Amino acid sequence: MASGVQSRSFITLHRWASSGIGAATAVDFARRGSWLALCGRNKDNLAATISSCLEAGTPADKVITLIGDLTGKEVCQKTISDVIGYFGRLDVLVNSAGIQVVGSIADLAVEDYDRQMDINVRSVFLLTQLAVPHLVKTKGNVVNVSSVAGLRSFPGIIAYNMSKAALDQMTRCAALELAAQGVRVNAVNPGVIVTEIHKRAGMSEGDYASFLERCKTTHALGRPGTPDEVAKSIVFLASDDASFITGVTLSVDGGRAVMCPR
Repeated sequence: MASGVQSRSFITLHRWASSGIGAATAVDFARRGSWLALCGRNKDNLAATISSCLEAGTPADKVITLIGDLTGKEVCQKTISDVIGYFGRLDVLVNSAGIQVVGSIADLAVEDYDRQMDINVRSVFLLTQLAVPHLVKTKGNVVNVSSVAGLRSFPGIIAYNMSKAALDQMTRCAALELAAQGVRVNAVNPGVIVTEIHKRAGMSEGDYASFLERCKTTHALGRPGTPDEVAKSIVFLASDDASFITGVTLSVDGGRAVMCPR
């Protein structure tokens, strides 16, 4: 598997390179000899991720950081331009953008809906579209970070569910459109992973502790997952070991997607 990603550059999209699944993925790629271009908005957290990547073995001149909000087309254009200008190529694009907006069909403000879609869908579409010509040259691939919420329905987070379902459909459509050019497109669909996403959405420490406790019954394996467990699946899909896999939405969810109430 290490040889499958050797000397490849990859981008993590919007914030997540600085924490959670994005940071864990960056470090896993670093362990396998990849060259890294890491995007995020939190400069201090991103610096911590870079430090971990250097400790994992990436040479200092083979990792760059790109600070900015990738919901804007100009920032996306500059991001791709900077990566190609520095490395001369792009092999793997990891879109790990994601926030969670809380609200139902009855009470969600349209401004919050727009923010959810801008970050979780529009920014991924923009960056992927700009990356395609470079991925075609290298016969590279894309891995999107979706969610079990793209496959199953959960009340109270309607816009989040919609955004992840849209990302799953984008994954499948792009996989078909780019297959003839040798570019693969896949996604991972995590269940509950211990990150900051739920607390950033407004969940209190006490409610979050109770939420994780409930994972013992809502996930078949009896627990939430870790960022490292998702990262390993992302790196696999990006590697040559997955050379005959495209259009897949891979559940990394401890059995959450196949659970049914009784």
